[in-house]
Amino acid sequence: MGAATIDVAGIGNAIVDVIAHADEAFLSAEGFAKGAMTLIDAAGADALYGRMGPGIESSGGSAGNTMAGIASLGGTGAYIGKVRDDGLGHVFRHDITAIGVKFHTPPASAGPGTARCLILVTADGQRTMCTYLGACVDLGPEDIDPEVIGAAQITYLEGYLFDPPRAQEAFRKAAGIAHAAGRQVALSLSDPFCVGRHRDEFRELVAGEVDILFANEAEICSLYETDDFDQAAAAVRRHVKIAALTRSAAGSVILADGATHDIAAAPVARVVDTTGAGDLYAAGVLFGLTRGLALPTCGAIGSLCAAEIISHVGARPEAALDKLVASAGLV
Repeated sequence: MGAATIDVAGIGNAIVDVIAHADEAFLSAEGFAKGAMTLIDAAGADALYGRMGPGIESSGGSAGNTMAGIASLGGTGAYIGKVRDDGLGHVFRHDITAIGVKFHTPPASAGPGTARCLILVTADGQRTMCTYLGACVDLGPEDIDPEVIGAAQITYLEGYLFDPPRAQEAFRKAAGIAHAAGRQVALSLSDPFCVGRHRDEFRELVAGEVDILFANEAEICSLYETDDFDQAAAAVRRHVKIAALTRSAAGSVILADGATHDIAAAPVARVVDTTGAGDLYAAGVLFGLTRGLALPTCGAIGSLCAAEIISHVGARPEAALDKLVASAGLV
C-alpha cells in the first residue's frame, strides 16, 4: 500500500442550494415536514422556486459541504458527483475546484439538469429541504475513479445518494477499492426519512463496508428502529469501528473500542441557519482522524466547525476553519 496523497474523497449528490427564509405557516401550507428533506421533480422545483422568498444561491450537497470544510481546515480533498454541462453545473464545478478540491467526474451531456436544493429556513434556524436530484440520479459505478479512492485515507459516502437507483452499486464499488488499498470508509446517514426508505440496505452497508459512521439521534434510532438513543448506540457499536453521533445542542458522542467520548457543543452567539451543521461536524472529525488526533480532539474540531456554519446563512464556511481550530489550540 502506497502513502495516501488525499485526506478525504467524498462521494455525493452535486447540488446547488437556493436558501430562503420562510415561516411555519408556509411549511404547513406546502405540506413539508419541518427539518426533513423531501424529493421533488423538476416541475415541483420550478413551482416552489416561484413561491419562495428571495434566495441565496451557493454550491451545496452534503458531501460537497464536507469537502469544503476539509479544504478550509487545510486538508486535501477530492470529490465524485454528477452534474450536467449546464449553467448550474459550471457553477458547482467552479466553486468546489476554486477551494482546492479535486473534481474530475465528467459532466453529463444529456438528460436531467444539475440538481438543486430549495432550502427553507425558519426563524429558529431549522432548515427544511426540497431537493430535485436531476443529474445526480445518473451517477453510477463507472463514475468511481479507482485512483482517487485508492489514494484517499478515508472515502466518505453521503447517505442521501442512496436514493438514485445505481448509487448503492457505486458505493459498494468505492468501498471495495478503498478496503483493497488498506483505506477506511466513512458513511453519513444524512436523513431519517432516507434511512427509512433504505433501512435494510443501509444496515447491510454499515455492517459490511463501513468503518466510520456519522448520524444524528433521529437517524441512528431510525436505522435500528428504536426510540431509545442508548439502545441504538449499543447496536451500532457492534458494526463499526467508530460512530460519531450528534445530538444538536447537547453536543455529540463518539463511540470506539468500547469507550464513549462525550463531546460538548461549541458555543455560538446565535443560531442563524442549521444547514450543513452535520456536514461540517463530519469534516472536523474526518480531518482530525486523518491527522491521527485523539477522538475527543476530533470531536471538538467537529463541534467548532459546526458552530461556525450555524452562525450564518449557507452551508459552506465563511471563516477560515484552520485558523479557528488553531486559535482554539486543537491542532
